[in-house]
Order: sequence, then C-alpha cells, then structure tokens
Amino acid sequence: MTRTLPIEPLTAEAFAPFGQVIEADQARSFLINAGRTRRFDALAIADCGAGGAAALSIFRGTPWPVPVRIAMLERHPLGSQAFVPMQRHAWLVVVAERPAPQACRAFLARGDQGIQIARGVWHHPLLALQPVHDFLVVDRKGPADNSGDNLEEHHFPAGDEVLLAPV
Repeated sequence: MTRTLPIEPLTAEAFAPFGQVIEADQARSFLINAGRTRRFDALAIADCGAGGAAALSIFRGTPWPVPVRIAMLERHPLGSQAFVPMQRHAWLVVVAERPAPQACRAFLARGDQGIQIARGVWHHPLLALQPVHDFLVVDRKGPADNSGDNLEEHHFPAGDEVLLAPV
C-alpha cells in the first residue's frame, strides 16, 4: 500500500519525540569574546554511548528522485546523530517511532535549522532538496576496532511505501 505523507514545519515541540531541533535560540545565548560573539549554548548534547566519541563529518547530500519514496528507515542504537546544514537551504527530515510506513512523520526544516536525532530513533537517510547541500554531522565514532554495530536498517515489504507530499 502506498500513502502520501504530509510535510509538517519543523518545530521543537513537534520533533521532541524524536530528538532536538538545533537553531539559534536567543533565550539560550550570551555574549562572549569581549561582547563580539553571541554564543548559542548547548543546543544539543551528543549522545555517544559507552566507548564512543563524538565525530564531526561533512555529508554532501543530493536530492532523491521525485516523487520521494520512503521504502526504508534506519536507526543508530549506540548514539545520537545531528545534522546541521552548512548552506541556508530548506531540507526534509523523516522520522518514525517504529519502522513502519504508517508511523512516519515528515518535517520541512528551514536552512537555519538543524536536528539531533536521539539514539535509537528510526529515520530516513538525509533528504536534501538542492542539487548539492552540505551538512555538518555529529555522530558516534566507535572504538578503533569498530566493535558494536551502530546502524540498523529496516526495508518495508515490496509495495508498502510512503510518498512524500510535494514541497
């Protein structure tokens, strides 16, 4: 069965079951460096789990074919994963409380909003809307021996998918 998934605006309240929205919140800021810099402090705290460390990477995303078909989800059971756009382009986020098409929710993030997906939350891989869109990603880097599998994928049964509504 195919259904169309509406796209909601990304807000901290709507996204709370899945993680945190990362945005410049004036209420969580203060001046530093002799008043020349405003620090938006601790907008999200990376959850790296036991034995992990925070790794900063750049993901360069390109758009998925339209209409975007959501036929799988993934999750990271050992740590959180944050995405912060490096250009001010809107982008999409699909998350779910469980790996099922009917559990999916889609959010339209502004170009000045990032997200941190909580540990173990099901989500679709990066959904860029521009031909090239870079993201700073903070996630868990495991031990040097790469013990511990921090990626689980769930593919929906054939024909059981979600189409994203047009943006």
